[in-house]
Amino acid sequence: MKKIAIFASGSGSNAENIARHFTGYENLNIECIYSNKADAYVLERARKLNILTHVFSREEFYNSDSVLNRLKASNVDLIVLAGFLWLIPQNLIENFTIINIHPALLPKYGGKGMYGARVHQAVVENREKESGITVHFVNEKYDEGQIIFQARCPVAENDTPDDVARKVHELEYQYFPKVIDELLFGKH
Repeated sequence: MKKIAIFASGSGSNAENIARHFTGYENLNIECIYSNKADAYVLERARKLNILTHVFSREEFYNSDSVLNRLKASNVDLIVLAGFLWLIPQNLIENFTIINIHPALLPKYGGKGMYGARVHQAVVENREKESGITVHFVNEKYDEGQIIFQARCPVAENDTPDDVARKVHELEYQYFPKVIDELLFGKH
């Protein structure tokens, strides 16, 4: 039995999409959805899907081993960041395989402060011809881990940041669960 822990800070649409993808898998369990925000909508999504949740503080995350110990006790095989905005501490990086999805084609538009609408705004302002998603391993720096997978979408001259966001979200929903599936179980 493979176990995934999902970390999310916001609405949790990717977390829900991942959970729904793996519904019915007898060899995989979403162990828990972790959040650094007690009011994050991802917690409501988790409740509706009957997935355990755990909310933690900045102090717990960075200055103690409480999150690490909880993950170890649950025998988690993979940590998936799905809209989680904090830098991951070294104690988790050293003990777990951690992946993240970024709403751009890294190395472009990555790094501290480059998330969500900010990324799409920068893509449009720089008149990029394409954008997309990058799934990558997590290391001690924002968005600099080894790239696992990228998918692209065109950016039209008249696209707004919201248009780009819609295209990128479609790629996230289509590919992120499949990449997780391949990482855990190999190619199907």
